[in-house]
Amino acid sequence: MKNEVVPSLGNRAFAEPAAAAVAGRLLPPVLEIDDLHVQFSTSHGTVRAVEGLSYSVHPGEMVAIVGESGSGKSVSALAVMRLLPPGTARIPAGRVRFDGKELLQLSEEEMRRIRGREIAMIFQEPMTSLNPVLRIGLQIMEPLTIHLNMDERAARARAIELLTLVGITDPDSRLDQYPHQLSGGMRQRVMIAIGLACNPKLLIADEPTTALDVTIQAQILELMKDLSRRLGIAVIIITHNLGIVARYADRVNVMYAARLAESGTAERVFSRPLHPYARGLLAAVPRLDRGRSAKLATIEGAPPNLLAPPEGCRFRPRCKFAIDKCHEVPPFVAVEPGHVVSCHRASEVEELDRLPGQAATAARAAKANGADVILDIKHASKFFPIRSGLFGRQRMIRAVNDVTLDARRGETLGLVGESGCGKSTLGRLVLRLDDPTAGEIRFENVDLARLKRSQMVAVRKRMQVIFQDPYSSLNPRMTVGQIIAEPMRVHEVLPKPQVAGRVAELLQLVGLFPYMALRYPHELSGGQRQRVGIARALAVNPNVIVCDEAVSALDVSIQGQVINLLEDLQHKLGLTYLFIAHDLAVVRHISSKVAVMYLGRIVEYAPADTLFSSPKHPYTQALLAAAPIPDPVIERARPRRIISGELPSPLKPPVGCVFHPRCPLATEDCKKAVPATRELGPSHMVACIHA
Repeated sequence: MKNEVVPSLGNRAFAEPAAAAVAGRLLPPVLEIDDLHVQFSTSHGTVRAVEGLSYSVHPGEMVAIVGESGSGKSVSALAVMRLLPPGTARIPAGRVRFDGKELLQLSEEEMRRIRGREIAMIFQEPMTSLNPVLRIGLQIMEPLTIHLNMDERAARARAIELLTLVGITDPDSRLDQYPHQLSGGMRQRVMIAIGLACNPKLLIADEPTTALDVTIQAQILELMKDLSRRLGIAVIIITHNLGIVARYADRVNVMYAARLAESGTAERVFSRPLHPYARGLLAAVPRLDRGRSAKLATIEGAPPNLLAPPEGCRFRPRCKFAIDKCHEVPPFVAVEPGHVVSCHRASEVEELDRLPGQAATAARAAKANGADVILDIKHASKFFPIRSGLFGRQRMIRAVNDVTLDARRGETLGLVGESGCGKSTLGRLVLRLDDPTAGEIRFENVDLARLKRSQMVAVRKRMQVIFQDPYSSLNPRMTVGQIIAEPMRVHEVLPKPQVAGRVAELLQLVGLFPYMALRYPHELSGGQRQRVGIARALAVNPNVIVCDEAVSALDVSIQGQVINLLEDLQHKLGLTYLFIAHDLAVVRHISSKVAVMYLGRIVEYAPADTLFSSPKHPYTQALLAAAPIPDPVIERARPRRIISGELPSPLKPPVGCVFHPRCPLATEDCKKAVPATRELGPSHMVACIHA
């Protein structure tokens, strides 16, 4: 059957779960956590990772836990599973009741019989959770043989049934494959299949879709929500994606610095957040349904050190509404039925937090439109030859195929698309880390493809990159000062005596303190490490910076700080960004114009506001439909069309339009030739015969 973009589960995803959740709450809770405390013993002291956590989950209900990294979300889930590291972790107080059993009092053998059978967990990264040397089938069948005593034939039949249930095609042959032979989305589906194998009563999903594209993310979460509703499975989902919470969660628990700050139904918490931290989180999220604003709201500062947390309210040092009474631990106040808040000023925070609206940044785009083109890419292609076996036939991976784009001084060119579409390869071509197979990449009117390696040294002073993972891109054996100074030393930007002063200046420019030059990367938070990466990129005074998923690994509040910083630096220094990302809301906020890439080709290219308000290509429309908006009222009213199927292999791309196997508008004409790029409006280019 041809893949189609269809209304996923209709609008049942919102018409029925509400009823299912209500019905589930009439039954006894599957899980009850009461006053849970978790501590870790370290060489520096005791880390109070979870303090006084209490909540429950009912059959068929999805409860989301949100908060910044280090807030205790994952630790609380591991405590439920009894998977905390022995020796260093302890639970000094609290109760965890599951289906009438007190889990903390069970022996390890008794817990083993429950874990995997009645309680299952889906971890964040499937590649590290799946055994790379065992076939998929064996890993799915293992819990069936251990917990349900199935023989091999029955277990294999059940494994095929499970893979079919999670939407994997040709399940019989997939059982004989290894994890590396599956895509990221398929590996995550396998993890869900393993979790559901024994029909558990409780499923814990810890950031189950963080590493996935928006289309695959939508498919998996729709699947989890549907299975939860149909099979009465209680689900706990841990995430920092508030759009996911708005779309799928029945109730929300907001955690901050090991404690619960606010809890209630998704509709109540999103429409009327009453804890200053919850309000800050929601305000910091870029919105896909709104035009660009001048600044993202941010929560200044960083979460406290849980070795020595502040007295009273944990959020007090970062709260703009803090008063003397906040030195006392705030009690939980029921502001409305089912909505509780731990804040002394919950009754007045709405009045205190009335902020004026922020002006749009149309002026920024207008200013950029009058500038010179600094980066001009014409018909660029990059093919990678591969050979299967010693005497196998050589084939080509068409990673980038006939791409034409440009960026002006002072503007941001956003580049979006699913993993494997060629975004990062195009970024490497711009940096000349890879040589193009064909086409031109002109920087300041010089074709980089024709330059020798020695000539590229001078160019690289004016082109820099910010990588996705700041920890792996910073040398752990060098101090922050040495990391930032290294490019200045290599390119001889300044005399040696002036380098230390410039390092201090750059640290202040990116919002860090000069004394941090003496620290090592592991001594900084994720947001601080990303700022160091930005400072290093600025050290040689570049004109163009390639930002390759530069904010995707950051918490919502830290992400807002870094995006604001990038925009401030752009205005001060006239920088041009090539901003590669899969978060469409972030791209809309920061970009002047956006290119949508699919399987090596640009399918749509337009000014940001035009593309997001009036997408013309079916793939762009599907991407926007799959991206959640952090507002339950909007999410549960708008129809959603989830694109089905997997991204085709670049080794064997479809003939004609590369999107036609997954396109709802595809006809026989789409299979005959690659569609020409047409201009449908001012600077709005689309490669589709039906647009």
